[in-house]
Amino acid sequence: MSTVPTTLDDTVSASGSTPSGPLTGFTVAVTAARRAEEIGALLRRKGARVVSAPALRIVPISDDRRLASVSDELARRPADIVVATTGIGFRGWIEACETWGVADRLLTGMRGSRLLARGPKARGALRAAGLTEEWSPNSESSAEVLDHLLAQGIRGLRVAVQLHGEPLPDFTAALRLAGAEVIEVPVYRWVEPEDTAALDRLIETVVSGGAEAVTFTSAPAAAGLLARAHATGRRADLVHALRGDVLAMCVGSVTARPLVAHDIPTVRPERARVGAQIRRLAEELPARYPTLEVAGHHLQPRGHAVLVDGVARTLSPTLMRVMRALAHRPGQVLGRARLLTCLGEDADVHAVEAAIARLRTALGDPRIIRTVVKRGYRLALDAPDRDL
Repeated sequence: MSTVPTTLDDTVSASGSTPSGPLTGFTVAVTAARRAEEIGALLRRKGARVVSAPALRIVPISDDRRLASVSDELARRPADIVVATTGIGFRGWIEACETWGVADRLLTGMRGSRLLARGPKARGALRAAGLTEEWSPNSESSAEVLDHLLAQGIRGLRVAVQLHGEPLPDFTAALRLAGAEVIEVPVYRWVEPEDTAALDRLIETVVSGGAEAVTFTSAPAAAGLLARAHATGRRADLVHALRGDVLAMCVGSVTARPLVAHDIPTVRPERARVGAQIRRLAEELPARYPTLEVAGHHLQPRGHAVLVDGVARTLSPTLMRVMRALAHRPGQVLGRARLLTCLGEDADVHAVEAAIARLRTALGDPRIIRTVVKRGYRLALDAPDRDL
């Protein structure tokens, strides 16, 4: 089934070939709500096509009574410790308090609190508000923040935790077990996109084999993608694809949890940062596709292109199916009947010959595919002939 991706960047030249980057020939799906443009730009610079649709949206709750009540309480009775988990969340919190007229009192109280920032963006938001953090982990990990707090000792202290789109039950429960009074600050929440058509197309692209990797930058995005697939009856297909040939590339271990719960294997960088995530993807994805020595050339079939001596040769979906069939059994003869299944229901044996001719032209050297008389075709591996 063909699909029309939400955003599809095709960097191939009119000649059908282009110098390759590490991700040239691959299509990567991006599920981020925030930083989607940044992630897409990083992927495109490495040669990838990008299919992008947010798996969720951020809803500020500046009119929420609970947030107003918590903010007023903290302005009147400041916390001993305040944990800022995200820059956008902390800024949104202060902006909401400005509309209620409690921002100045809240910030004054925080100046006497111990301030912890989960990462550089949260740290920047604190400083922009005129505050100075006591500590921030290099890993940007909530787990490391928790370890730091437990090591410092928090019994009898009031700890305010700015949430980042969903509750942090493990985090807050551990603080309470250690004797702290925990005040949860729900600044915004994640919900399904208002227009789900783009997300549905992304899911269809993934399950139909149109993408080789999916990137995730938050646990809610991973959970949101699975939830939407379930709502449309495609969760089993999506899970099957992510357990198979489609790489699930997560920014960190927390992000991976909803996928791991479905026994989906994930890959993540050592440091939970987007730049490191894209670099790891650019290493991991090409390594999954073997390079063949064929007719004096280095040949690497990828998602929608074949690298021939480092130059990407983009193929139509039909020719790519033929190429994959030949590469799946390198050196072995594939009969016309087998190749016919790559061409669609209306094709005949003459269509196989035409497809092979077009494929030879697209690859730039007709010697790459060898005809075995009365038997079929095979890749001309640089090894003793094996007409198997």
